[in-house]
Amino acid sequence: MGIVAISFGAIFFLIASGGLLLFYREAMMQRISQVVTPRAKRPDILNSAQISTSIGQFVGQLDRVVPKSDAEVSVAEKRLARAGYRTAPARHILYGAKVLVPLVFCALAIVSGFASYSPVSAYALSLGIGFIVPDFWLSRRIARRQKDIRLGLPDALDFIVICIEAGLSLDQATARTAQELQIARPAISDELDLVVLEHRAGRPRSEAWKNFADRTDVDSVRVLATILIQAETLGTSVTKTLRVHSDTLRTKRRQQVEEQAAKTSVKLVFPLALFIFPSLFVVVLGPEAIIMAESFSTLFPH
Repeated sequence: MGIVAISFGAIFFLIASGGLLLFYREAMMQRISQVVTPRAKRPDILNSAQISTSIGQFVGQLDRVVPKSDAEVSVAEKRLARAGYRTAPARHILYGAKVLVPLVFCALAIVSGFASYSPVSAYALSLGIGFIVPDFWLSRRIARRQKDIRLGLPDALDFIVICIEAGLSLDQATARTAQELQIARPAISDELDLVVLEHRAGRPRSEAWKNFADRTDVDSVRVLATILIQAETLGTSVTKTLRVHSDTLRTKRRQQVEEQAAKTSVKLVFPLALFIFPSLFVVVLGPEAIIMAESFSTLFPH
């Protein structure tokens, strides 16, 4: 047991030392460059961007340890894109976290003393949970971003309709909507920016909107892409189509809220039966049970 603890401690110490070296590497290079070519202003403290970049590089170096195929890498990149992480280091950070988090959990098991009871099960549980935690976190990020896109889509469609009725084209209205919704709806603004960039790069409008639906994997966005493709093919009015789809989304959201409210009474049955009713029985019938027990003891003495 002592040898296992010492080995895990040594591994954790080596990883921490490597992280510190990578963390202070940019600071050292910056100081050397300042000595060689002095400037008027010398920043002495690393800003948050440099710190996050150094940490990301350190975690990204660990992705080489995880065995992965091209298909798994492709799936991971799609999931990262749905979560809003489209840069190249995001994939390396994800796989690096699958190496770093299990080691951190093993170190916590050693420090907390949980590994002393059952070392094999403790380390296996730490490694398994630590390997799953990054995927679980990424799934939560994807679900949250999809929810933001789903909630912000009706507002974006209304803004596009207003811009089109003001005289702008669909592409110009999409670009203006993405610009205006940067603060209120950053997720939908980011995706609309990509739609505009793809169309400016030479892709057809239908393909750009179809890629928007594939990136987000949201049903309402997929329906929107289909509606816009049909409107462009058949030559129907885009403003009427978008207005109807926006009203449909709001009606669907209202129906979902009403459905959840209707399910509340059914969902309350289980907490009432398991927690509230037993407590009421104890409070209401408890004194009566005590009185009855005392009465029976006086009537039927031993």
